[in-house]
Amino acid sequence: MQQVNLGMIGGGTVGSGVFHALQLNGGLLASRIGVEVRVRKVAVKAFDEPRPYEIPKSSMTTDWQAVVSDPQVDVIAELAGGTAIARTMVLAALKLGKPVVTANKALLSACGEELFAAAREHGTNLYYEASVCGGIPIIKSLREGFVGNRITRLYGIVNGTCNYILTRMKLEGADFEAVLKDAQAQGYAEAEPSLDVDGHDAMHKIGILASLAHGFWVNPKDIYVEGIRSVTQTDIQFANQLGYTIKLLGIIKRDEGQGTKAGARRSSPARVQVSVYPTLVPNGHVLASVNHVFNAVFVRGDIVGDTLFYGRGAGKDATASAVLSDLADAALDLKFGTKHRVPPFVQHERDGAVVPIGDVVSRYFVRLNVMDKPGVLAKISAIFGEAAIGISSVIQPEGHQGATVPLILMLHDAPNGAVTRALKKISGLAVVKGAPVMIRVENFA
Repeated sequence: MQQVNLGMIGGGTVGSGVFHALQLNGGLLASRIGVEVRVRKVAVKAFDEPRPYEIPKSSMTTDWQAVVSDPQVDVIAELAGGTAIARTMVLAALKLGKPVVTANKALLSACGEELFAAAREHGTNLYYEASVCGGIPIIKSLREGFVGNRITRLYGIVNGTCNYILTRMKLEGADFEAVLKDAQAQGYAEAEPSLDVDGHDAMHKIGILASLAHGFWVNPKDIYVEGIRSVTQTDIQFANQLGYTIKLLGIIKRDEGQGTKAGARRSSPARVQVSVYPTLVPNGHVLASVNHVFNAVFVRGDIVGDTLFYGRGAGKDATASAVLSDLADAALDLKFGTKHRVPPFVQHERDGAVVPIGDVVSRYFVRLNVMDKPGVLAKISAIFGEAAIGISSVIQPEGHQGATVPLILMLHDAPNGAVTRALKKISGLAVVKGAPVMIRVENFA
């Protein structure tokens, strides 16, 4: 049996998880692929840093450069995280012609094009299944399983922290801040939670998926992002009354009407919505029932139709499973000399573009805090009417105490920019108190 020597950079939660998984199932992996993956060295920040699984001190070093440059190391696994030093580490390995496995979505989001180009230039490969949705094999599915499909829709619940918070807010009637504090206490949220709750982690992941699905590299600056801090218990209750559940969705939609007819030699340049924001999901849709820390990705291909991927999207074991999958691919590519059997990224749509959020069309849930007096709805309706925005339903609860009452409006399909401008005018009305709340509604058509 052949042997591939692995050099690991990072021995924390993910790194020790991979080390443990190889100790546990390395023999099984070898029997399935005919190659033994053996850990030669693990570069760590410190020998005594806390880690969920033990790594023998004899296997560790604090010199990552020695691991990368070791001539007996065949494959590098970058599991350190971050972007600056991780970029240096990965580029150093690629320039030596060594394949790299990474779980670093922030690095790929920021530097993906550069790293893929370096892999091509130096005749090696970059594997990154673990960078998106942990143990869910969505990268391999988009690159290989759906290679004959145009991806027309992709919706992802890709951040477990946000999904956990929104789930508990709905099921328990709790407020955001209270659930966030509990999530931090249980380790589901970081002490500084902005990466998760402000949508940036989901943005990194959805940008990678959009790039793979549509063949042009999506600049993170072009992705519209909203987090969940503004979602209130009131919004969740009214959404449920209307038959919806609020989820933080990553949304990738190709413009309808583009050339996708059978036999077409080439479709027109892709114009794609790539966004992350809280969304009203119909309670009858499968994504509405994805709860707690679980992730799910709903993919629609023009040939395959609708598919769903579900599982744990983070954590030491789920991520380790994806890293082992990439290590198996890297070992097989080395065994058979097929370094570019599946290129990390193929830019086949050079003229593709991300649709600005102002041009994105959807339905909307709008909550206003208004004075309880005659004529209020007429004034609000007039502004929407001037903007050619239709109102599909209105809720104004009876018996509400106080000088103001909540007014809930469901709007028909309209461009985001038009709705934003109309709400700015509405917020200036004397009868409207406080800032309007607007949450988009997805019908999955």
